[in-house]
Formats: sequence, C-alpha cells, structure tokens
Amino acid sequence: MNIICVIPARYNSSRFKGKPLADINGKPMIWWVYQNAMKVIEFSKVIVATDDDRIIEVCNKLNMQVVKTLDTHKTPLDRIHEVSINEQADYYMCINGDEPLILPNTMKELIPNTVNNSEICVVNAMTTIKNSPEVIDFTNLKIVTNEKGNCLYISRSPIPYPKGNLNFEYKKYVGITVLNKRALDFYNTTKRGVIESIEDNDLIRYLENGYNVSMIDVECDVLSVDTEKDLEIVRTLMK
Repeated sequence: MNIICVIPARYNSSRFKGKPLADINGKPMIWWVYQNAMKVIEFSKVIVATDDDRIIEVCNKLNMQVVKTLDTHKTPLDRIHEVSINEQADYYMCINGDEPLILPNTMKELIPNTVNNSEICVVNAMTTIKNSPEVIDFTNLKIVTNEKGNCLYISRSPIPYPKGNLNFEYKKYVGITVLNKRALDFYNTTKRGVIESIEDNDLIRYLENGYNVSMIDVECDVLSVDTEKDLEIVRTLMK
C-alpha cells in the first residue's frame, strides 16, 4: 500500500502569521510535525506543501522534502489535491502543520487496512475533550457521530446540546485526515456549500453532498497552534 503524508503549510494565517516557522525549543514548528511523520514506516514519502518561499527555504535547510503549490488555494485539501496530481498514491494523509503534538502512533491508527479506489474514502481523527473550556472555544471543532463512527455534523459550537441527557463526552476534531484520490478529485471539482462556508471546515463538503466521513476515536493530547498563547503552551509541553 502506497501512502503519502502531506503537511500543508501556509505562512499568512489570519490568526497567527508565520506560524509554521514559529520556534519551538530551537526548531520551527513544521520541523516537529515533519519529524513525527517521518517515524511512520508506512509512509512512502513525507512532503511539506506550501506556497511560501520562506517556508521552502527553511525546509531545504533542514533536509525536509518540500513542494511549492499555488498561492490561490483556500484550504489544506486544495493543496493536497495539487500534490496528488504529480504524486500517485493509494492514500494521502494530511497532517496539519500546526499540530506538533500529534505522535506517530496516532497517525498509524488512521491508516486503512485495505486499498479502496472504487468509491470516495475519507477518514479523520477525533478525540475526547478533557478540558471543559475547550467545549466553548470556537477554534476546537466539535464532532457528532452515529454508533458506527460515521460523522453526522462538525461544528464550532458545543454539540450535542445537553438538554435531555448528560451521559456523553464531547469529541473534538484532530488535524489528521486520510483520503484517496477519488475523494480529493471530488473535493476539487465541487463548490463550497452553505454549511461549509458557515463552519469553515473542509470535511463538511463531503457531508453536504451525502458522502460518508469515518471518524476514528484516538487517545491523544493535541493542541492546534492558532495563537501565540497556544504556542507558549506547546513549548512548555514539549520541554
């Protein structure tokens, strides 16, 4: 099975400009994500995909494989799709470049057992929210699934609302997604829908068009670095 890991990296983040190059204990954040991915022996390649020359320069200096993508991409999956045009694989694993706490074993949990090229295949990670403030933090995407683990909805709001029952755990989105080429091609040729535009999450494009997104429940402590405050927390944890 051929699996390529792609790490999309954008310099001009609206909330934290230049965050892929933010220093964490002497190395840029993107380096930490790349090194964790390199420990997964199932990956045939690990590639940083970026439109920024500053990120490319750092990747080359640190011996990280990098490709330059168009600067018109709006989402990480747009960037992954461009990579898939030139890099053939059974699956592409997208690991967000602002997730330096995601460890190799967590990545491995999302690798499919078999190759599926006949239909759209999308798998994403989620984990239990352990800190109550994260439930109301809009930067944490909350996940609701059915009993089979198929995603029903993704929201920045606290869902489900605890009106009739408190016997549940809130789940949050983790920045690891596995897709086949058919899924990436569908994404690239399908316009952004109303709900995706509201919640601002790539995977909703599949849900709005009736396709399944499988959610894998993983045990991990993750924190997407979206602000300077997040960066300080991650620096402390990684020491």
